[in-house]
Amino acid sequence: MFLPLHDGVPLQHMKTPLATRALIGLCILVYLLTFFGPIGPDAMVGGFGLIPGVLFDTEVLPEGFPFVPVELTLATNILLHGSLFHLAGNMLFLWVFGDNVEDAMGHLRFVLFFVLCGVAASLAHAFVTPDPHRPLIGASGGVSGVVAAYLILYPRVRIWGLFLKGIPLRLPAYWAIGFWFAFQFASAFLGGDDAVGWFAHLGGFAAGAILIPLMRHRYDPVLARVEAQEMQAPR
Repeated sequence: MFLPLHDGVPLQHMKTPLATRALIGLCILVYLLTFFGPIGPDAMVGGFGLIPGVLFDTEVLPEGFPFVPVELTLATNILLHGSLFHLAGNMLFLWVFGDNVEDAMGHLRFVLFFVLCGVAASLAHAFVTPDPHRPLIGASGGVSGVVAAYLILYPRVRIWGLFLKGIPLRLPAYWAIGFWFAFQFASAFLGGDDAVGWFAHLGGFAAGAILIPLMRHRYDPVLARVEAQEMQAPR
């Protein structure tokens, strides 16, 4: 278990990470609508969650579900969360890592990047899940893509985080995120909690690693200078 707390990398191209904050605000709004809105959580999940069996036409929902074309549930499920802990964990990762990744590509490209990573995560889950009837919800796939991008952009930046059972440590990103990724990988292939979409996390991470070289600023002297400073920093 790893929970990031603070990285301290200043923004270079923007004053405010508007897209990151907007995504966090949207996820919180959808959570409030899910649990305190008029239609209830079951209908929200059935209407906007990704059900692999429905996506692949092996299962049919009652009339009126989902609320959007089934292909769009690959993206709409990203905004849904099943509990306050689920929401808080994803939003904490997005808050710590999202601003610097957004800074590296701009507001609009960051939103597109986040959605593409989320869709890739949804597809990865849909193709490998042993339970195609269980809905997939949560921003974890998109967040995993952001984490991968951050690792590529700032591998040596030191991150404050809580590790294992809440031990506070300040470690380079490649150690902290490497520990997080190893946990995701082991849980996916060695049998973690069945309620968690581990392969969605891995799919989102892979998508983020592939997309960040394509979607960051083509040549950014500020980022290049930061990366050079990281390489020269004492370990």
